[in-house]
Amino acid sequence: MPAPFRMQLRRLTVHHWRNLELTDLAFDGRQQFLVGGNGQGKTNLLEAAGFLTALRSFRAVDPRLLIAHGGEEAAVACRLEHEQRGETTVTIRLGGAGKEVWCDQERITRLADYVGRFPTVVFSAQDQLLVRGSPAGRRRWLDLALAATDPGYLVALQAYHRALAERNSLLKAGRNGAELAAFDSQLVPAGVQVIARRTAGLARLAAGLQAAGARIAPGDEAAGLAYQPDLAEADEAAFAAALAAARARDELLKSTQRGPHRDDFEFSLAGRPAREVASEGQQRSLVLALRLAQVVLFQERTGVGPVLLADDVLGELDPERRRRFWAALDPALQVIATGTSLPDDAALGRWQVFRVEAGRIAAAEAPRLSP
Repeated sequence: MPAPFRMQLRRLTVHHWRNLELTDLAFDGRQQFLVGGNGQGKTNLLEAAGFLTALRSFRAVDPRLLIAHGGEEAAVACRLEHEQRGETTVTIRLGGAGKEVWCDQERITRLADYVGRFPTVVFSAQDQLLVRGSPAGRRRWLDLALAATDPGYLVALQAYHRALAERNSLLKAGRNGAELAAFDSQLVPAGVQVIARRTAGLARLAAGLQAAGARIAPGDEAAGLAYQPDLAEADEAAFAAALAAARARDELLKSTQRGPHRDDFEFSLAGRPAREVASEGQQRSLVLALRLAQVVLFQERTGVGPVLLADDVLGELDPERRRRFWAALDPALQVIATGTSLPDDAALGRWQVFRVEAGRIAAAEAPRLSP
């Protein structure tokens, strides 16, 4: 029986993106592998493909870093076969005026109308920082994951950060009283929406993480994920009271000390904090399980199967975990992976292989068997 249809990226064209001057890739089948030495441009290609989902890089906060050195503009064009929209072309341009996005012949003017239409999930070596890194990094990952599946979350998050920035500007200017109260009235309802949607999203991700973790790792490594909100009570009255109680401290420190911009979440392994007890291999398994949970979240909330972008991560797994990871994937999903050497099953011909050298495609080999 043929595999069910899932969204697939069929052509990726990149111009002046980091070290990629002009690169055009035509994808055939469901498994592509970009092979080459470090620093040749493999990850840059995945980054460009992943930008399709939320117009954000999975590794750079400042989009200006994506433009080739000395250049003024970068561009990405993607041709896709989409589960709901059929054949679709998306063009993204980055420049001094910001981002410009076209979907077929329609220019996108509201981010909330676009984010999540074309889901991708990135598996990156940097994901281990989600276990042992900073709360800010975990919040950024969570915001990107939830915004891509919940337009209401993106709207609430944008409103919250606008009000937070204005409130912090007033605090830095030494203002207080009625002026701060005016922004509190905007901050509180948006913040409560953010907390409520994070609570629901993390609960779903935790369930997916537990299920995926059981498939990747041995049974004694039960994986968990827990939300750690800054505010234990998430209604408007409680948030307003917390802001009022912290106002003197806010004025002293010149910034807002309470709210969802201080939230965090924590991984656990067999009921214990993973950052304290998990080995390197266990940490890799945890973040792979989290990404698989994100795949399920995308499919449930958008009805679209994401393209999986695996950046040099599978070679770091032991053979048993690698086998379990591949077995946990929906075989109908497209996988675009990178590595410094070919995967174990490359000789079977199921991978379409591209050799990347100095920002160029040096050679391409089509798959010999249908994936």
